[in-house]
Amino acid sequence: MQGLLVTIKRFDTRLKQELFMELMNSFYKRAKSLKKTILFPEGTEARTIKAVSELGKTGIAKPVLLGVESEVRKKAAEQGVTFDGITVIDPVTDPRYEELCQKFYELRKAKGMTIEKSHETMKDPIYYATMMIQENLADGLVSGAEHSTAHTIRPALQIIKTKPGISVVSGCFIMVVPNSSFGDNGLFVFADCAVNPDPTSEQLAEIAIASADTARNLCGMNPRVAMLSFSTKRSAEHPNVDKVIKAFEIAKAKAPNLEIDGELQADAALVESVGQKKSPGSTVAGKANVLVFPDLQSGNIGYKLVERLAKAHAIGPFLQGLNKPVNDLSRGCSVQDIIDVTAVTAIQAAAQ
Repeated sequence: MQGLLVTIKRFDTRLKQELFMELMNSFYKRAKSLKKTILFPEGTEARTIKAVSELGKTGIAKPVLLGVESEVRKKAAEQGVTFDGITVIDPVTDPRYEELCQKFYELRKAKGMTIEKSHETMKDPIYYATMMIQENLADGLVSGAEHSTAHTIRPALQIIKTKPGISVVSGCFIMVVPNSSFGDNGLFVFADCAVNPDPTSEQLAEIAIASADTARNLCGMNPRVAMLSFSTKRSAEHPNVDKVIKAFEIAKAKAPNLEIDGELQADAALVESVGQKKSPGSTVAGKANVLVFPDLQSGNIGYKLVERLAKAHAIGPFLQGLNKPVNDLSRGCSVQDIIDVTAVTAIQAAAQ
């Protein structure tokens, strides 16, 4: 019996890895064909340096490091990394520095920006990289290995801004659940699991629409969006339920062709027999592959429970809602995590 359990465990682990690698290999292949230029403002961060070296070798993207070049190359040498063909940009010595400083000043002067403060701000690689993306000098940005989420998102909100009709940036995970018939054979998008602690109904509606776009453009899915709650079709009364009901109504009005339903309990969203009973006639209930959580607590807890208990791969988080792709790494990320996020960033850039 013990031997059988070990065999089953090994099979489940292998199946999980195969599903994950099939998805990631499709991302790598797409990213290589796109040849997008991706910026890395944390130019002296050890894992970033190793990832950029690997990205240059594999052709997943055209990586560019930002920082004082002598310091970047010294750090690379300490890591035993060679930078053949890798571009390093020092904002202050870059020939476009004055031009980008002026453009940043023009962009922010109504908010009290001065030309002197603009010059100082543009010395920060994350701000300089964000301005480069805004001016179409690069396609995307990956940061956060050593800086906070706020340090990555703030310049993006100030410079790149959100897409038309979207006022909120959110964070999603692509979840790959092994040996699962739910979602798209175990493939899901979960949101918001990373950014907004307590979104309003309007923001939840925007998160739902943005998550559907991610599922469609990144994963090739036909999104079926469930607005999750502890209630299904007013089975409970509470202000938190009302918030989700209103969010569903707003999302449906904004995107009338989107397959979306709410409010739904998790079992009604995932299990077809339960969904048919609790929300008869719904094209989403029991078939959902995009799960929109009512707040950050439930979203963050939910993805981590699925990751640990169902042995799922959680890929991300990826930022949604910006005009151009900026992605925030976990400070505990691995070199492979950076490579994976870069591939997704390149694909996001092509979908803008």
